[in-house]
Order: sequence, then structure tokens, then C-alpha cells
Amino acid sequence: MADTYIVAEIGTAHAGDLTLATELIDAAREAGADCAKFQYVIADEIVHPATGAVTLPGGPTPLYERFRAIEQPPSFYEHLMTACSSAGIDFLCTPFGTASARALKEMGPSALKIASPELNHTDLLREVAGYGLPLIISSGVSQLCDIEYALSLTGRERVTLLHCITAYPAPEEEYNLRLIPALHRIFGVPVGLSDHSGDPQLVPGLAAALGATVVEKHITLSRDGTGLDDPIALEPAMFTRMAAAVRRVDAIRSLDPHEGSKKVIGEFKAEYGASRVEAVLGTGIKRLAAREAGSYRTTRRSLLAVRDLPAGRVLEAADVAPLRSETLTPGLEPRFAQTVTGARLHRPLASGEGLRWEHLLSR
Repeated sequence: MADTYIVAEIGTAHAGDLTLATELIDAAREAGADCAKFQYVIADEIVHPATGAVTLPGGPTPLYERFRAIEQPPSFYEHLMTACSSAGIDFLCTPFGTASARALKEMGPSALKIASPELNHTDLLREVAGYGLPLIISSGVSQLCDIEYALSLTGRERVTLLHCITAYPAPEEEYNLRLIPALHRIFGVPVGLSDHSGDPQLVPGLAAALGATVVEKHITLSRDGTGLDDPIALEPAMFTRMAAAVRRVDAIRSLDPHEGSKKVIGEFKAEYGASRVEAVLGTGIKRLAAREAGSYRTTRRSLLAVRDLPAGRVLEAADVAPLRSETLTPGLEPRFAQTVTGARLHRPLASGEGLRWEHLLSR
């Protein structure tokens, strides 16, 4: 039985500082992580300039401007990959569009990570499917049909799904960890966990007990840092506790493959209380968690206008982009991009507004 693969999500906590990035990589390795993960941010691949302020763990944040401020050239990510290799830890990175995906591909990574909001990003999923690389795909703020759609584009041969709640922090009682074996049965691929809950041991340890092949958790040198996710990330000492808890579960399950999981769950119930543990384990039925249901349409990708478009215009492919609408009005699913190209607008469409069918239908 293979040990759970532990991913330290550094994301953009390095703030573009290679010295800080190296410190985070070293901290992740020393804390017990197998992998340090980053995010390849190009603002125009993620949100529209008119998005405005979005509430994040650190408070209201002008998201587009913040993404622009942390953009880095390809050479920066090449340095990160080299630093990971020198530290003896795997490198992993998340692209958010085809440009960042192609830049990463040129670096020769061993795998790529796809974030939850990109489960319906048709162009990105088709792009990375052609690379022949292992993919780790998070499944927060999604329904079963969304996961099925993503896998229809990527295939399943080299894919690992991560069960996830897209909320920062995510309430532990909404984690429904019995979805880990359920998703494995439904889709026939390895399933792990991307965790944003508060306790460093409870959710990750129970996930490992239920057979999670991967556990991903944010890491930071200090929760007082300026990184977008620093307020909900684990500092190194806490990450070490998390990794130790997961490794202990691995050892128990390895020694007793048939009853080890039951033993671990029983130990957690004795420590945390049966009702609390049962709440975390949940029903195993896939539903949007309460904390993410309200952002289902706006967190995921939809077709937004990237320039002001007058009534009567025949739509060109470059007129709209698959973006996270966040504070803006969402549009059609990205899968309809080719369908609407060449259609005539019967209503004007402002830059940043979601393209909807009524824009294309005459009254």
C-alpha cells in the first residue's frame, strides 16, 4: 500500500521573491511534504479587469490588480523547478489557461495540477489532455456532471481527482469525506483531498484513512504574511503535525489493510468525539457544500465579453473569453464558445458582461 502523497500548496505565497520561494520549498520538505505546488498566474487568463474587489481570507482584494502584481515570467517558474530539484522535493504547478499551460509544458514538468474552477474550462482541459502528463484535478464547487465533463476531455488514464470544498476556510463538517471512496468507485480513478479546513490533523488524517492517495494543504512561513492564502495556510510546525498524522495513518493501514481504516476512525472518534468525526465523514453523496453553493456560477468559468460589443456585431472568437466572473454577471458555459462564434448580437454586450443566449436571440 503506497503512502499518501503530501502536497504543500505554496501557490503565490512567495510574492515573486525567489529567496522567499526557496525558504518555502525548504520548509515544505522539512515539514514532510513530497511536493511543493505553485500557481502560474496570468491575470487575463483568470478574471476580467472590471472584476473589482473580491472577499478573500485576507479581506476584500482587488483581484485583477492583485493577480497582475504577482505575474512572473517563465524563467521564474524554471527557477522554482530547479529549487525543488535541489531540495529533493517534487515540483507541481497550476496553469489557469492555455498560455500558462504551454509555458509550463516547455519546462518539462512531471505532472500538472488543474484547480476546481477550471473543471469546465474546455480549452485548457483539451490543451493539457494532449500533453500526455499525469493530471491532478481538484473537484471543489462541482457536481458529478462537471467532473464527468472534465474527464471526458482529459481521459482517465493518468488522472487523480482531489475532493475539495472551495471555501477559505472550509468548514470541517461540510467535507463529506466519504466522497473519497465514492468518487473512486464512480469514476475509476485515484482520489485524494485538497483541504482548506482549520484543524491540521482531523480532515487530512480521516481522508488518509478513507484511502486518499493525495493530501494537499496550503503552507506559509507565517499566517501574518501577505500571500493571498496565508491566513488559512499552515505554518511549518502545523504542517509537520499534519504530515505526521497522515504518515501514522499510512503506517496503520499498511500493517492492517483490512481493519486499519476502522481502527484509525475509532481513534479519531475517541479523540475528537464521535459526532464531530461523523459530521466530517458525511454521507458520501455528492452535493455542493453549503459554503460553496452560492458561488457555483461565479467561481467557475463562463464566457465574458472582453470588449464593448454593439448590437448587430457578428461575434468573433476573440470577443469573449472563459473567465471566472466573480463579482460580474456570468455567461454561457465555455463549451459553447464555438457555437456562438459567428452569431449576431441582437443586444449590446458590455465588456465584462456575461454572454447569454438572450443576447443572440431577436425579440
